[in-house]
Amino acid sequence: DLEDFALGFSLTEGIIEVPEEIYGTEIVEVENGIRVEMDIASERFQYLKERRRNLTGRTGCGLCGTDSLSQAVRMPPLVMSNPVIHWGFEKMDELQLLKKKTGATHAAAWLDANGNVGLVREDVGRHNALDKLIGALVRQKADRSTGAALVTSRASYEMVQKCGSAGIGMLAAVSAPTALAIQIANEINLTLLGFVRENGHTVYAHPQRLV
Repeated sequence: DLEDFALGFSLTEGIIEVPEEIYGTEIVEVENGIRVEMDIASERFQYLKERRRNLTGRTGCGLCGTDSLSQAVRMPPLVMSNPVIHWGFEKMDELQLLKKKTGATHAAAWLDANGNVGLVREDVGRHNALDKLIGALVRQKADRSTGAALVTSRASYEMVQKCGSAGIGMLAAVSAPTALAIQIANEINLTLLGFVRENGHTVYAHPQRLV
């Protein structure tokens, strides 16, 4: 799913603003791995070069701040039931084919408004799995405001920001959120759940979307 990753990463990192700014994607196998080459709009490439000049070191991938996200997630009409969230995690686990073979991957899944798990993307990295999912949702023109992203990891601020930049109104994680993730989720009107296991979970931000 590297095409999905390329699109999702480019959107959530602000490299491009719309999918049409990617003119072509090529997957190239090299000696020590795989390289994804993209042909993007010239103005976006110029912006990327300027951004790289100003980029400071950081410990994880994510957007530089929350100013551009302040209006990213409007309050979607979706209200999702608690049992549906837990069923979604069960279904996601069934669909993690790479995990079944290796036991070493994270997953991100899309739980739509009807309670269906329509997409699952896997990767060694939790951020990459979410980027793949977002890329797949964009490619399929899915309504991202009326569903929930499910992840098999902790909810860091980068994960919240990626969902916010994609217009996703709910993020549910199997592990804990960070304090900054909770703060940003509250600021951008994103419903954030953590420790979703068996029949229990904790709601950290905007519980009004859950019944």
